[in-house]
Amino acid sequence: MTTRLVHLVVDAAEPARLARFWAAALRWEVGAEEDDEVDVCPGGYNYPDPAALPLVFVPVPEPKAVKNRVHLDLATTSAAHQAAEVERQLRLGALRVDIGQGDVPWQVLADPEGNEVCVLDPRPVYRDTGPVAAVVCDCADPASAGAFWALATGWVPGDSVQDGVSFRSSQGVGPYLELVPGCGEKLVKNRIHLDVAPYRGDDHAGAVKALLGAGAVPADVGQGDEVSWTVLADPEGSEFCVLTPR
Repeated sequence: MTTRLVHLVVDAAEPARLARFWAAALRWEVGAEEDDEVDVCPGGYNYPDPAALPLVFVPVPEPKAVKNRVHLDLATTSAAHQAAEVERQLRLGALRVDIGQGDVPWQVLADPEGNEVCVLDPRPVYRDTGPVAAVVCDCADPASAGAFWALATGWVPGDSVQDGVSFRSSQGVGPYLELVPGCGEKLVKNRIHLDVAPYRGDDHAGAVKALLGAGAVPADVGQGDEVSWTVLADPEGSEFCVLTPR
């Protein structure tokens, strides 16, 4: 039973405010805005086209406490473009942060709620991804986690990282999903997580069963019994949601 990657969900103290920042940062648009969800996607986007991965901001009471295990890398086309994008993000409300990156060619920033984001140096592999080059996930064992996420996303192997594994839509569009080494013990619920969904007409329960068989486990993040989605955790404990078919 195949699922595909459809959203990136971001916990937020102020979802509407953070959504407006990211809409401006990516030059996307704020879409649906409800009390429990604010969506951001490119103008004219046809959901769930893999050409982009929409961002969904949801309210949570807990403040950010640790470095995120999932973050976005932003693409640039030249050194001048990278410098300009960094300055533009700072004007929008981002901050420079030090996460121990040392002397690297990319710039590490954080959004107004502290979520880390990297503005990359220009790289040919990201020339056609759009503003989001990659969703990057820290893993203890990228190869093992990669086998699971290949099934969960329905994406195919990519070539965007040297250390770790990457995947991209089989249509060769949109961002990469990159699993890279370098995470400590998981201490709290991830503040950013992936949503997957079966294709329209497929069976939700069958998709959940397939993911459990591949190494996922049920997870309780306080979702209750009345939601239409199922919350699981991948083999390394990172939460994700299996939505209804779409």
